[in-house]
Order: sequence, then structure tokens, then C-alpha cells
Amino acid sequence: MIRTGLLGGSFNPAHGGHRAISLNAIDALGLDDLWWLVSPGNPLKDAKGMAPLPARLASAQRMARRSPIRATGLEAELGTRYTVDTLRKLVRRYPNRRFIWIMGADNLAQLPRWRDWRDIARLMPIAVVARPGYNGRTHAAQAMGWLRRFVRPAGQKLHWTDWRPPALVFLRFSPDVRSATAIRQADPRWFERHEGRAPRDPITRSRLGASERKGTA
Repeated sequence: MIRTGLLGGSFNPAHGGHRAISLNAIDALGLDDLWWLVSPGNPLKDAKGMAPLPARLASAQRMARRSPIRATGLEAELGTRYTVDTLRKLVRRYPNRRFIWIMGADNLAQLPRWRDWRDIARLMPIAVVARPGYNGRTHAAQAMGWLRRFVRPAGQKLHWTDWRPPALVFLRFSPDVRSATAIRQADPRWFERHEGRAPRDPITRSRLGASERKGTA
């Protein structure tokens, strides 16, 4: 059984904050590896300002180098648009892996807007990483109204593979204020550095074509 974390996002672009959170999660949860699911397109985000998928995947792979992190455009191959559909397919496709979904506290606050969000919690354990400004209970009151009964003590986090979903654990690391928004503001044309590249996907072993720019989330 391979213990694999899943972190979804636009990675527009990927940055050191993503890497730091992921490496901390790998250590805290005893993971063998962690996959960055680089979304072709997030239904909850404005497509304006979203760099092409190949550029975002290339930036994620560059940031993940020399680590147990695997940046993948797997969702584009699966043809899924919503997280719940992606996770259902991953569970079926990789029966030799145990997955845990990793998300920031900011995403927990908007989780009830995700399609079939309770089914996401029923598919696999969830680890919520604290984020500055989003850790108060009021931010995620709607989601926690249902999830609260499934919260596990942080001291048991290494035993997450023994948990029967729904199961939720909160992780706290040193705050990291880096953000993709700030990077885009400082360098709006950052993605041009990755133009013309067709990175090989470490999970699917295929190359992402330049036309594959939009799709799922």
C-alpha cells in the first residue's frame, strides 16, 4: 500500500509556498509521495488571468524537483471537471494506493460550494492545512456543521490509513504568506518562460499538448 497525498489547485503559478506545505504534509502524515493535481480549469475561479495548462504544469514540475512531489495534469486525461469525479476515478484506477485529500483552510470555507462535497469526505480522509486569516471557526461554519463529528485528534495523524472516511484532521505548520496572486501581480507574463514546452507527466507518462489549456477542477 502506497500512502499518497493529493493537493489540487490551479498552480497559477506554482511557488515555494506550495512546496513548503506539501513537504510538511508529507512528513506529518508519513506519506510516500504527494501528487499536485494541476487543474485544467476551476469552475469556481474566473478563467481570466489563468495561464495555459502546459505552462502551469511546467511551473509545478519545476517547483517539485528533487522531492517526493509529483506534479500531474492527470485530470485532463481523466476528462473530469469536478474534484469528486476525479477522486472517484483515482480510487478505482489505483487500488494499491491509499489517498488522503489535502486542502487549505481557505478551501474548507468554500467546500460547500463544491459539487457533492460530502461525497468527497466519504471517499478518503481529509487533512486541512491552517492558512493565515482562515483558521477561525466562523470561516468554515457551514462545512464544519457536518464535518465536526468526524474530526480526529492531530496526535493520531500518522494513523490516517486506519481511519474509515469521513475523517478530518487539522495540520498546523509555520505560516507561509507566499501567494500566486502576488507573483502574477509582480510578473503578469510569467507563463511566457514556459511557452513551447510539453512536459512529460510523471503519472500518466504522456506529454501535455499546448492545446490542452482548459477543462476540469
